[in-house]
Amino acid sequence: MNTAKSIAILAIILPCYLLSAEPSAFGAGDLNNPNPYGLTSTEAVLLETKKNLNKVVVKSNNQANEVESLRQRVDGLQSIIESISTSSHENRVKIKSLVDENMAKNQNGVEYEKRVSKVIEDNANSIAVNTKEIEKINQLIIEISKIVDSINESYVTKSEFNSLVNDVNKFKDLVAKELKAKEKQTPKQSTYEGMSNGEIETKAKDLYDKKSYSESIKYYKYLIDKNYKPARSHYMVGEAEYYKKNYAEAIAYFKKSASLYSKADYMPLLMLHTAISMDETGDKKNAATFYDALISQFPNSDSAKTAKSRLSKIQQ
Repeated sequence: MNTAKSIAILAIILPCYLLSAEPSAFGAGDLNNPNPYGLTSTEAVLLETKKNLNKVVVKSNNQANEVESLRQRVDGLQSIIESISTSSHENRVKIKSLVDENMAKNQNGVEYEKRVSKVIEDNANSIAVNTKEIEKINQLIIEISKIVDSINESYVTKSEFNSLVNDVNKFKDLVAKELKAKEKQTPKQSTYEGMSNGEIETKAKDLYDKKSYSESIKYYKYLIDKNYKPARSHYMVGEAEYYKKNYAEAIAYFKKSASLYSKADYMPLLMLHTAISMDETGDKKNAATFYDALISQFPNSDSAKTAKSRLSKIQQ
C-alpha cells in the first residue's frame, strides 16, 4: 500500500477512533457515569455534594411517607374513638328515655324490668363491640409507636443539615476560586497590543518549551478565542494540561483538536497522550484501543514504540 493510500485511509479511520468512542472513550469527567473518573477538583466536589444532597432527599422523602402513614392511622384512630363515643351517648339516652317514660306512664314493674333488661342486653352487646374496637386502638398505638421510632432513626439531624450546608458553601467557594483562576488565565487585551497572532503563538510555544505550562495555556486559549490555528492551539493546551497531570482536561482538548484536523503531523503523539491519559484515569479498555490504533496506523513512530510497551503492561 503506497503512502497516499495510507494517508487517505488514516483520514477516514482516525476520526472514528477519536469521536465515535464518545462518551466511553472520552468519558473522563462525566458526572452521570456510574463510576466517574478523571474528575477535576471542581467536578469532584460537585459529585460529593450531589451525593450528599441525594441522601437528604431520600431521607426527606422517607420521612414524608412515614408522616403521611402516621396521619392516616391517627385519622382512623379518631374515627374509632368517635364511634365509641357516639355509641355510649346513644345508650345513655336510651336508658334515660326509658326511665322518664316509665315514670310518666307509671308502667308496672314487670314491663319495666323487661324493657330495662332489653336495654341492658343491648348495652352489653355495645360493650363487647367497644372492647374489640379498643383492642384495635391498642394495636394501632403499637404500630404508631413503630412509625415514630422509624422517623426518629431516619430523621435528618441539625448537625447533618449543617454539614451539608458547609459542603455546599465549600463548593460555592471552590467554584468562585475556579472562576477567578480562569479569569486570570486569559491575558488582558493590553498584553497583546502591537502583537500579531503569529507572535503570540511564538510566545506561547516559548513558554511551553520552558515548562511554564500555566502561562502557556493562557496564550493558547487567547488564540483559541481568536480562532487562530484552532486545531494546533487545542492540541497544545491538551499537551500542557497533560504534563500538568490534568488528564481529564487534556483528553477534552485532544478530542477537540482531532475533530478539527485529523491529518496533523502531531497526531501520533496526540493519540499516545490520549491513551496514556485514559490509562492514568483508570480507563484501561479505551486506553488499549488507542494504543492498538496508534501501533497499526503509525507503526514506525516513536509514539508507537511507547504504545507497545504500555499496552503489554495492560495485557499482562
